[in-house]
Formats: sequence, C-alpha cells, structure tokens
Amino acid sequence: MGEDQLVLPHSAPRGTLLSEPDRIDRLQAAIPQILAALHGESDEVAVEATLACLLWQTLLQTNWCGFYRRVQDRLLKVGPYQGLMGCLAISFDRGVCGTCARTEKTVLVPNVHEFPGHIACDSKTNSELVIPVRDASGKLIGVLDLDSESLNGFSESEASLLEELLAQAFRNVQGG
Repeated sequence: MGEDQLVLPHSAPRGTLLSEPDRIDRLQAAIPQILAALHGESDEVAVEATLACLLWQTLLQTNWCGFYRRVQDRLLKVGPYQGLMGCLAISFDRGVCGTCARTEKTVLVPNVHEFPGHIACDSKTNSELVIPVRDASGKLIGVLDLDSESLNGFSESEASLLEELLAQAFRNVQGG
C-alpha cells in the first residue's frame, strides 16, 4: 500500500456501481492491505477511522461509509465516517442501523424506500448495508453503515467479506 492509497483493480469514479465480480475483486484486493495497515491496533476509534477511510477508497458505490458507535444500552452515535453529514444519534428501534444493532445481525437493504422506518440522512441513498461490529470479547460496540445511491448497491458476497474483515480488524479492541 502506498502512503495515501490502496492498490486496487477496476478503477472508476466515486459513485460508480461496478459489476459484482469487479466489486468483489476490489474488496478482496483491499482486505490484506487494510489488515496490514491495522496490524496490532487496539484503539477502537483508530480502527474505525482507518476502516472508514480505506473502505471509502475501496467501495466506489458508497455515498456514506462509516460507523455508529454504541454509547448506551440502546443508542448509537455517529463515529468516524466518509461522506455527507450523518445522523448524530440513532436509537436501536429506528432505521436500518437500529435494526442491525438490535438484532446483532447484518442487514442488507437493496431498496431503502421499501424498508419500514428507514432514516433518510441523505435523500440520495437508495440501498444500504449495515454490519454489526464486535470487540474482542464479542460484545456489540457499534455498526458499520454503508450507503449507496444505486439500488442493489451491495451484495451478500460483499457482506460476508466485510463481516470477516470486521472480525479481524476489531480482534484486538477491548470495548468500554
């Protein structure tokens, strides 16, 4: 990895929805570079900030890429991210992020306009992928939120790769 960027295949402008195989190629090429950048890191915010930056570079289809941190039993607050301003706080009973946090399961939404209770932080968002984030002990510490202006902007394969990346990236993080 260069000092300022990942080395990735299939270059395209921000907002481009590449084919799923090309998106998977980019993600598979990025993951070892991301894990190398995070090697040994145990600070939650440092891991989140680095992931937000490097996933933003990798996932060209995103218009928002970042974290919501669990700050109370049933409340998320915005953490490190890339994109337009995010919602500052999300309760566990609202939206895709709240659903993910409440169920502690990945939520893939091909069309957010069909998701009951979707929170429109950015009216241009049409699809969303939210993945639970756990610390080294397995405790939920937040969620990774990925938004796209494209319908069907994310796939099950991308979700699986990102779940594994998060497990590895946060393996040294001890929650509060």
